[in-house]
Amino acid sequence: MKRNPLIRFWYSLSAAGLPLGTLFFAASLTPSLLPRTFVTQGVLAGCAFIAGYGIGALACWLWGYMELREPRGHIRRVLKWVSIAASTLVAVIFLWRVTGWQNSILELMELEPVSSAHPPKIALIALLTAAILLVIGRLFRIVFHFIAVRVNRFVPRRVANVIGAAAAIALFWSVIDGIIFRGLLRMADSSYQQFDELIEPERVQPTDPMKTGSSASLLQWEELGRTGRAYVSSGPAIEDLRAFSGGAAREPIRVYVGLRSRETARERAQLALEELKRAGGFSRSILIVITPTGTGWVDPSGIDSVEYLHGGDVASVALQYSYLSSPLSLFIEPDYGAEAARCLFSEVYGYWTTLPRESRPRLYLHGLSLGALNSEQSAELFELLADPPHGAMWSGPPFLSEAWRALTEGRDPSSPAWLPRFRDGRFARFMNQNGSPVPADAPWGPMRIVYLQYASDPIVFFEYDVCWKKPRWMSIPRGPDVSPQFTWYPVVTFLQLALDVATASSSAMGHGHVYAPEHYLDAWIAVTGDAGRSPQEIERIRARLSAR
Repeated sequence: MKRNPLIRFWYSLSAAGLPLGTLFFAASLTPSLLPRTFVTQGVLAGCAFIAGYGIGALACWLWGYMELREPRGHIRRVLKWVSIAASTLVAVIFLWRVTGWQNSILELMELEPVSSAHPPKIALIALLTAAILLVIGRLFRIVFHFIAVRVNRFVPRRVANVIGAAAAIALFWSVIDGIIFRGLLRMADSSYQQFDELIEPERVQPTDPMKTGSSASLLQWEELGRTGRAYVSSGPAIEDLRAFSGGAAREPIRVYVGLRSRETARERAQLALEELKRAGGFSRSILIVITPTGTGWVDPSGIDSVEYLHGGDVASVALQYSYLSSPLSLFIEPDYGAEAARCLFSEVYGYWTTLPRESRPRLYLHGLSLGALNSEQSAELFELLADPPHGAMWSGPPFLSEAWRALTEGRDPSSPAWLPRFRDGRFARFMNQNGSPVPADAPWGPMRIVYLQYASDPIVFFEYDVCWKKPRWMSIPRGPDVSPQFTWYPVVTFLQLALDVATASSSAMGHGHVYAPEHYLDAWIAVTGDAGRSPQEIERIRARLSAR
């Protein structure tokens, strides 16, 4: 008598995979760096369950492969039902606690606690996600078995199994990477490009001939791209700066070259230099070379703050190199944009070194996220020894940043990994929403480098090896906005942080990967000095930036 397909499916489930999958499911409900919606939590929980189930099923297979004794018949059925009952109890207990865990993050980020994290919805979405992934896994097993059986006609069974597994992996990877993933990537790139070309009605072409994108500019308004038009047309106007400071101020200079302006990065960088010279950028006291994020976006909080601090006596220049978002570019092509950053810095720095030292502007580098990573790579150290720039302010440096990692690993052992102190602080300092562990009046060296980072920023603190070992930044004491209930679990914490990376830019202001203007202000003061501002004026600027 044939069994119902559902019954056959039920009996085919791994007895070890179910409890281990449930433990992974339960662990995924605990807090990580950022709060989650019930949708993202459900998808994460489903993926975690399948990860645990797969490890458990693999362990069962290895047990049988080594021909070790296994429970059979009645004992096997009893053990399976006991594991199901225990797994259900664990899942219910952890689902019951998920609201409190999410609120432990929300409260630290000064957000309104939720009355419910919707455990039934989480369970339903997790079940659906797990079912889809399980079907894909079964399909993989069918392909593997199909190939192995046919190869077994010519080679021994175990050799055939190895060949079948390798062929199935190659086939699935080619489909996922070559068709699905690359296809989606091309679609994303195309859609981001079309989005970048949109001209919003509120973005009006500037009439001031000294502004980038005006009729007198070397750059066409339409070719700046959406992010470029937003950058050059926003920020404090000279009227705002004069009214705010009650004294003299200058109109900030913002130069931006879009991806469509020229064919190559070198040509775009040369155009940026010519536009910067045309607009009078080298006559300002501060000159900032900006490497934008993957989409070409320049964080207004980062540049508004330094323009208010220095009364508009600031020129900045940025070069677009991509349409893709930073998290997407970070995992696919982390070095993407480094060439553009090097070209821009090379052009600006090369011209800057020809100017008289006593009259040229102070030169700084700046970048957020992927922009920080590429900005770090914009110049070789030996190129700068004779005539170094004055410093850099990098915010949200990605975990792949080699310079950031070297400074973090070389920190004073008494300082935490989420806010290191590097030697005496003369060369580089780390800051978060509470400032720097180095006193503000501590002396600087010839260059000033500041990393602005939050302990809750997953783009900064994600690590591949978190899959099998606890990261140092999770040690006690924790960062000010990291839940004390965040616990490391093998594999699961990796999945949690991967989701946090994907949602990092949707976190609350001043947490995660969203940097607050008042914290940018403190970082720029550390890098450029306070421009002779009194403490009262600094507080007024901070309040103004927060209001904006």
